[in-house]
Amino acid sequence: MKRTHLPLNALRVYDAAARHLSFTRAADELAVTPAAVGQQIRALEDHLGVVLFRRTSKGLELTPEGTAGLNALREGFLRFEESVDAMQAGQSSDRYTIAAPREFYAAWLAPRIAPFQAQTPGVQYILAPDEGADFTEANLDLAIRFIAGPGELEGVQLAPALKVLVAAPEARDAWIDWPEAGLPEGTAACIKASSAGQAMSSALAGMGRTILPLALVESAVEAGLLETLDDPVESKRAYWLVAPLPQWRSKKVKALVHHLTS
Repeated sequence: MKRTHLPLNALRVYDAAARHLSFTRAADELAVTPAAVGQQIRALEDHLGVVLFRRTSKGLELTPEGTAGLNALREGFLRFEESVDAMQAGQSSDRYTIAAPREFYAAWLAPRIAPFQAQTPGVQYILAPDEGADFTEANLDLAIRFIAGPGELEGVQLAPALKVLVAAPEARDAWIDWPEAGLPEGTAACIKASSAGQAMSSALAGMGRTILPLALVESAVEAGLLETLDDPVESKRAYWLVAPLPQWRSKKVKALVHHLTS
C-alpha cells in the first residue's frame, strides 16, 4: 500500500478503540463522538477488507485480524512521535537567532532581553547584523523591522507608531535627515544619514535636531541625553517583531514574544 493511501486518521481511531475496547472511551480521548469512531472503524474495515472488532456479551473484542496489526501500528505511532520530536528539536533548542537594527537593539531590545536571559540560563543569543535578511538563508528565529506592517509574516508591533522631534541639550541649530525622518518640506539638512542609528548618533553628539521613532529615543530622553522639542506625532512605520508562521508557532519563539509584549 502506498504511503499516500494510508488511512492515518482511521488507524489512530482504531488504536484508541483497541486500547480502550470501547468506542465511547476512544471518542472521549479523541474529542469526537462515539458515532464518529464507529464510522472511522467501519471505513477502515471496508478499506482493509477485514473485520477488526466484534461485539460479545462481555463487550467489545478484537478479532484475530484486529490483533495482528496492533504491535506494528503502535510501533509506527511511536516512530511518528520520535520524528515530530526530532523536527521540533531545532525549535526548542537552546539558542535564538535574532536580526534587529543595531540602534534599536541597544536602546530597546537589549534591556528587555536581559531579564529573559537571566531566567533562561544556558540559552545562546545570536544577533544577526541585517534585520532585512532572509529567514531561511540566515536561519533566523525572529527579526525586528521598522515597517508599516508584517505583510506575509506573522508579527506583533512592539511599540506605538509614533515619532518625535529631538535634539541634545545645546545642540547646533541644524537639521539631521534620514530616509524615514519626514522633515518639514523645504528643510535643508546639514547631515544626511542613511539610517535611524546614524541620525540618532549625530543628534546625541549635538550636531542638530532630527525626527526619530519615539521607541528609539525614550531611554535617551529619560537619561537627559536628548530633549523632545515637540509632541510625538503618528508615524506610518513602527518596530515590528516578525517571523514566518512555522517559527512563530514554535514554543521558544512564543516564550520570547510573550516576554517582550507582556
